[in-house]
Amino acid sequence: MQERFNKTLTLLFQYFKRDWLKIILWILGIGLFSAGFGPAFEEIAKGQGLQGMYETMQNPAMVAMVGPTPIESATDYTIGAMYANEMLLFCSLFSLIIAALHVTSHTRKEEDLGLTELVRSFQVGRQANSFATMIETIIINVLLAIFISGIMISFDINTISAEGALLFSATIAMAGITGATIALILAQIMPNSSGATGASLGIIGFLYIIRAGTDVSNVDLSLFNPLGWTYLTYPFTENNWVILIFAVIFSVVAAIIAFSLEGKRDMDRGYLPEREGQGNAKQSLLSVPSLFIKINKGMIIAWLIAFIIMGAAYGSIYGDMATFIESNELLQQMFTASDISIEESFTSTIMLVMIFLVAILPINIVNKLFVEESRQHLSQLFTTKVSRGQFYWTTVILAVFCGILGILFAAGSLGSTAIYSIDNHSMDLMDFLTSGYNFLPSVLFYTGLASLTLGWVPRLGKFVYIYLGYSFVLGYFDNILDLPEWFFNTAVENWLAHMPMDSFEPVAFFAITGISIALILLGYLGYKRRDMVEGA
Repeated sequence: MQERFNKTLTLLFQYFKRDWLKIILWILGIGLFSAGFGPAFEEIAKGQGLQGMYETMQNPAMVAMVGPTPIESATDYTIGAMYANEMLLFCSLFSLIIAALHVTSHTRKEEDLGLTELVRSFQVGRQANSFATMIETIIINVLLAIFISGIMISFDINTISAEGALLFSATIAMAGITGATIALILAQIMPNSSGATGASLGIIGFLYIIRAGTDVSNVDLSLFNPLGWTYLTYPFTENNWVILIFAVIFSVVAAIIAFSLEGKRDMDRGYLPEREGQGNAKQSLLSVPSLFIKINKGMIIAWLIAFIIMGAAYGSIYGDMATFIESNELLQQMFTASDISIEESFTSTIMLVMIFLVAILPINIVNKLFVEESRQHLSQLFTTKVSRGQFYWTTVILAVFCGILGILFAAGSLGSTAIYSIDNHSMDLMDFLTSGYNFLPSVLFYTGLASLTLGWVPRLGKFVYIYLGYSFVLGYFDNILDLPEWFFNTAVENWLAHMPMDSFEPVAFFAITGISIALILLGYLGYKRRDMVEGA
């Protein structure tokens, strides 16, 4: 047994030396996002702010997005309760995702690249790498919890107690550890690192969608969901520390299963066999477009299915929203006075979330070209008559097409399900599609940014995801943070109208489209001039 984990501490110290910058950014990024908005929520609570936010958060649509609160009356809704209600689920979700990506990258991906084999050629146990990675992830999340709780306590905000802050931060840390163990299991099961990453993100997304349904219908069922063990701790209100025990037990059992699976499998092999190709390639693969479609086919199909499921999940809530508004006189008066229906209000909000998800697909496709290039999968093609322009424009056109198709699937699924679930609906399917395609320039903008980095600094392609996350934060907190308008306008979505609440703005629509095309052209100029990066 000891031989399997030999030199674990040596590897652990090496990992800290290697990952020190990533660890700092990890702790600062999630820590500041999780704990840094206390003063902003304190401003919201002034006057009738708490009562208004409580009524808003009782909307089934908001419950599906951010989770429930145990508070049963607006008079008992405190700043702490509001903060946990709006922040904890998303903070935990981000922690889950980052930890899962970290573990997959340092276990199965390094194995696929041959680094693990090199390390094992020394006197290192065959499972020391995975064990060191898990210890590193646990230590990072403990430091993250200390950082978050320290910031929250330092604000000294009324009703944000020390115990609640500790539970809030411990929940986020435990979410990260849970995500790490899920990823470690899938790293053993899937045939390669790409499959492990996709499966990890797919399971996390599935858990989010399932909890959206159970939170609205019967919140007790969410206790059977690992993601539910985060926000159901109810910091600053009930302080349910016991729920964290479920997460601890789950993580321990999952880690034991993962190490057991790893000990019995061969290197570079998963328990699910890698799909074998055909004996003879199709004639269509002789063309660059068909080859690139083949390379990206699995990812495209998976994301399109995810868009349909996510749209259907949120669309099914529209019927509950209508019932909720009919039973709430205050909100009835609010929407009557503003001359905006609840469907239009929610569509403007949820479509923004859907667009952020849709934008990930074209970014992935553009970045995939650099991945194939750096792994020398295209080396033989570079020596043929196929020009770089064919590689570049095929990839960009495929990314743009998938962005357009993604909006169709997401908005169409949302609209179809919403119309089906409402008896007297004020919107038709075309309204949903219009709302979705109104954000097409933002999807093109992210594609343009990814193309620009591909052409000039391909190693910085992942920073487009950081900007996407940054834009999501500004969009999510648009009505919460008291920041200057120019700051919010650094997110491209805030330049566009949020239909159907707002009227279409053609100037912004075509201006951002033009900027996106310019970015793509600039990316092409860089791509045809730069050196190929092979074996990176």
